[in-house]
Order: sequence, then C-alpha cells, then structure tokens
Amino acid sequence: MSSTPFKKKEFAQEAFDQMLTWLNPDREEAGKKYEDIRKRLITIFTCRGCLMPEDLTDETIDRVVMKIPGIAGSYVGDPALYFFGVAKYVFHEYIRKIPIPVPPPVVHFTREVEQQYSCLEECMQELTSKNRELILEYYSDEGDKIVHRKRLAGKRGIELNALRIQACRIRAVLFQCVQECLKRHEKA
Repeated sequence: MSSTPFKKKEFAQEAFDQMLTWLNPDREEAGKKYEDIRKRLITIFTCRGCLMPEDLTDETIDRVVMKIPGIAGSYVGDPALYFFGVAKYVFHEYIRKIPIPVPPPVVHFTREVEQQYSCLEECMQELTSKNRELILEYYSDEGDKIVHRKRLAGKRGIELNALRIQACRIRAVLFQCVQECLKRHEKA
C-alpha cells in the first residue's frame, strides 16, 4: 500500500523530455529550471504543513507532464507559474483526503471511579514525600518509558532494577491502602 493518496502515473520518457524542452530549449538550462521548480514546490508543500511534500511535488510534476502536449504551444509566461497553479489543486485534493480526527470519547466518571480516585489521592498523601515523588515520576508519561526510567534511576543514583523494585513496593502499598479505603467507604 502506497503512503501517498495519489496514484502514481506512468508516462513516457518522451513526455518528460517534452516538458524539459518547454521549460527551456537548452537541455542544461531546462534541467536547472526543473530542479529549481521542484525545490520550490517541496518548499511550498512543506510550508503548508504537508506530511509528504515530495510525494505531492511528484504528483504536481506528473500532472504537468501529462498536460504539456496540450499547452506547450499556447502557454504564455513563466512555466513555473503553471506548476504552482497545478500545485494549488494538488494541495486542495490532499487536504480533502486527510481524515478528520475523531475526538476522544467523553469520559463519564461513575461514582465508583470517583471513589477510587478519591481513595488514591488520600493514599498518595499518606506516602512519604520521597516515595510519592518517585511513584509520580516513575509513571509520568514522558515519551520513551525505558529511557525515562533509566534517567530516573541515574538521577537517584540506583540501578534500574532497584528502581523497579522500589516502584513495585510503593505500588503494592498504594493498592492495599486504596482497597482498605474503598472498604471503609462501602461500610459508611
């Protein structure tokens, strides 16, 4: 499956050569102009926030190459402007094909979940400040979990395995505390 939302078009080398001739009759100058247009298209798509600017640039060039036989004799002006006009349409198609993100579901906390959070907060307060800080840092979401925890162990001057054991012990204490708290609230 291709990463680009556009179908790759196959065209003959002669169509590409015709496009180069349209850019400039001097082959070397045409190549320079082609590279300049390509770089500018990539820059345009990048500045517009496209995730695949090279693919969109290729799609734009492919479309222009396919149109050359019909426009080469009658087009007046800088050929680069034609590329940029086609790029505008390619960009609009790209935007239409981007899926609209689904908003996250609304979480409705039940009385039971609210009670669990309340007990957890209460039990967190019963921990020593050192243990509370460790468990909060251990489970904080800072990208790569392994790298984060290695850094945390280094910061505390202990081995990673020792950090895991400490976190496991604190978690067990919290679990026991939360269970007892929930039982107290059930009886009340």
